[in-house]
Amino acid sequence: MSPAMPQFRRVAIIHYWLVSMRGGERVLERLLDLFPDADVFTHVYAPERVSHRIRSAKVRQTFIGGLPGARRHYQKYLPFMPMALEELDLREYDLVISSESGPAKGAIIRPDALHLCYCHSPMRYLWDHYHDYKSSAQKFARLAMAPMFHRLRQWDISSANRIDSIVANSNFVAQRIRKAWGREAMVVHPPVAVDAFHTSTEVAERYLWISQMTPYKKADIALEAFNRLGVPALMVGDGEMFKAIAAGAGPNVEVRRHLSFDELKQAYATAKALVFTPEEDFGIVPVEANASGRPVIAFGCGGVRDSIVDGETGLFFLKQSVEALCDAIERFEAWLPHFDPEAAVRNSRRFAPEVFDRGIADALQALCPAERVA
Repeated sequence: MSPAMPQFRRVAIIHYWLVSMRGGERVLERLLDLFPDADVFTHVYAPERVSHRIRSAKVRQTFIGGLPGARRHYQKYLPFMPMALEELDLREYDLVISSESGPAKGAIIRPDALHLCYCHSPMRYLWDHYHDYKSSAQKFARLAMAPMFHRLRQWDISSANRIDSIVANSNFVAQRIRKAWGREAMVVHPPVAVDAFHTSTEVAERYLWISQMTPYKKADIALEAFNRLGVPALMVGDGEMFKAIAAGAGPNVEVRRHLSFDELKQAYATAKALVFTPEEDFGIVPVEANASGRPVIAFGCGGVRDSIVDGETGLFFLKQSVEALCDAIERFEAWLPHFDPEAAVRNSRRFAPEVFDRGIADALQALCPAERVA
């Protein structure tokens, strides 16, 4: 039986920015289901780019949202975001939940109020991805980054010490929190709408790849492996690499920018396997594939180690290279007769929304006095 949810008079949820619908925004939607009267604070808000559920909430921007070009170039205002958070007046709230991937956790709250941080990731560009971002920046930006990001890291650690409890979305992120902030975090995986997907008795020979076509997603590795092996594949995603991926696709590879949700469900259910090449903090796509009864061939680092059972609901490869992926696909062909679609569906149930709800209730109950628990 799930624990009772503690009761709070006023709840604020701080989300880094609301300019698209990705995994972090799906978590925000579920938090709003748990706390329907919560007020939402964010640095930049583009209501036309988010769901009706988020638009139905009371959303307020920090002063960042009023700066020139903030909707498109919000990340350029990163150095001002700590100040923007600390300027929020949250005195009337007795629970603050920060949804952290960009700066969100640094608000100042009452001493008797509670602050729970749901961390999708410590800011990657400040920590383990810093040198990747720096090497790709222009010369002037690189010169400015070293002193600026040094100060931001100091603030990031300082603000982490203000939090009462931290929840990580995967064991991988919990490890990164330990390294960056020196704090322990309990793990509550993001909610995945597993019941929205279906299985199929008709499975095609075609592999599936779904993600943003940006460099760290490693679409180029998947494309080269598909081309080299000559296997049928569907690659779906938009981004800066789309034109290059589409131009480089052989006759065996179909490349699409978007699928409707019905098309997506059918693509999952009929795929021979999902190929998953990035290192993600968690990664919802592999769970959706398992919920559709299909296996996953995944780069075996990051959050996917929480979601996919190697040798049961998918297979891992341990190097982000064309050769390693080709080897994994060839191993997969021999392993596929041993795959049980029902085991994949059962595995996906570990990430159902109600499991997330219980985890958040557990985290809050651990912080609350007994009289506050319903």
